[in-house]
Parts: sequence; C-alpha cells; structure tokens
Amino acid sequence: MPPPTVNPINDNDAGSPPPPPEQLSPLDAIVMGLRFYSRLPTGDSPHLPLNFGKMIHFLPMASLIMGVFPALTILLLGALGVQSLFVATVAFAMSAVITGAMAEDAFGDAMDGLFGGHDVARRLEIMKDSRHGTYGVLGLIAPFMLRVITLGTLISLSPVAGAILWLVASMLARQTAPIVAVMLPPARSDGASAGAGILAKKDFFFGFAPALALFSFFALLLAGPIGLILALAFGAGLCFFWLKLLTKLLGGQTGDTIGALQLLLEIAALSAFILI
Repeated sequence: MPPPTVNPINDNDAGSPPPPPEQLSPLDAIVMGLRFYSRLPTGDSPHLPLNFGKMIHFLPMASLIMGVFPALTILLLGALGVQSLFVATVAFAMSAVITGAMAEDAFGDAMDGLFGGHDVARRLEIMKDSRHGTYGVLGLIAPFMLRVITLGTLISLSPVAGAILWLVASMLARQTAPIVAVMLPPARSDGASAGAGILAKKDFFFGFAPALALFSFFALLLAGPIGLILALAFGAGLCFFWLKLLTKLLGGQTGDTIGALQLLLEIAALSAFILI
C-alpha cells in the first residue's frame, strides 16, 4: 500500500495552527479522505494531521466523489452503445488514476507477502518491498479481469444499473475494509496502518452504517432482494475468511491487507449481482 498522500502541515503558513483532529469539521474529514485515498485536487488548505478514526466518519461522501467520474463515463459510453467490456475497462482505468491504484497496489503487495513468505517476519518484509513477484503480478491481473468481467456484464444489461451498483459497491468496500483495523492489531510498528492504530468500533460503525444503508437501498432497487442478500453474504463471509487468514499468517494487519480486502469486497459484490 503506497504511503498516504496527506502532507505534513506547512510550517510557513501564517496564523494559528490547524485544529486538533478531534475538532475536524465534516468538510475537513471529507478533504482528508480525498487526500488519503485519491489524487484528486483538494485546494490549498493546510494538510491536517491524519486522524483515521475521524476521517472514516465521512469517508462514504469522499468515496462517492472519487467514483462519480468513472460512473458518469459508464453512463456516457453506455448511452453511445459502446461495447460493455470496453466501457468497464475504461471506467476501472479511470478509477485507478483517480485513486493512484491504491487498492490494486495493496492487493499485489499483500499477495506477494502472504503467500511468498515462510514466516511472519519474511511476509512483512516482502510486503514492504515495492517490487512485485509472481503472486503480486497475478494479484494485479486477476482482480482487474474479474472486475471488468463482472461490471461489463452489468453494463450489458443496463448501463445505469451498472454505474450505480458499481459506485455503491466500491463505496461500501472502501468503508468496510478497515474492519481489519478494528479486529486486529497492527502487524508492524511502522507504516500507515500502525500510524492509524487500532480503529475504535464506534468510529468504524459511524461511517459504515450510512454506507451500508445507501448500498442496501440501491442494491435492493436495482438487483432485488436476492442480489442484496448474496452481496451481503459474500461480503460477510469474505471478511470472516480474511480476518482468519491474517491472524494465522501475520498475527495482525497492515495497510496493504486493508487495501486488499477493499478490492476483494468490491469483486464480491459485483459477482453477487451477476449471479441473479
């Protein structure tokens, strides 16, 4: 997982220092989320110290902002009758540019580390290496193909439904992935996850509840009750499996394992929607 894009406070700025993290306004939290999870321009306001627990409260809004341009691209190209797999590929390529391929890189690193090392120390060492091995390369290719195929299938049925379902699925996936920081301690003493520490349950659920409600509304509307139930069941089962795997192989979590789970949850939801 690449280092967070939140920059240190500019010591040259005149005036009083920025408010402490607990005083973050909703707008501050949204901007912080955009700076952490994306490469979108956010203006020249001072970069506040990262507070993951407060930022996650308004992460659903930041996620929707990050996904709106790829979703609009799906609608536009779909309305023009462009082949659905091509549309899905363009949308995911655009999403990767917007997010800096953060989740994709995390998944590749996690695959290299989890399955390329023989003990915890070696797995963490491999995971921190910016180079990708065989597991990492496959971890980049396979998820991209799965997302293109599943989203392309949805777009072929309805570009509008495909765009909306992908938008809310990616939002909920990003919001749910930090569950590993709630349930598991950091596996190493440095890195983004260690800096964030163990995420409080109340902070997690503060942002998770509205994300789940929005996802459930549109999934029920566009995919029906079976689609919604399958998506939630796939996601819950995947979280359970991932937590067990991390406990066994790492004894904790890292930023890469959070980003990897985000990608897996997005694939799980899209896969559920094409099975109905």
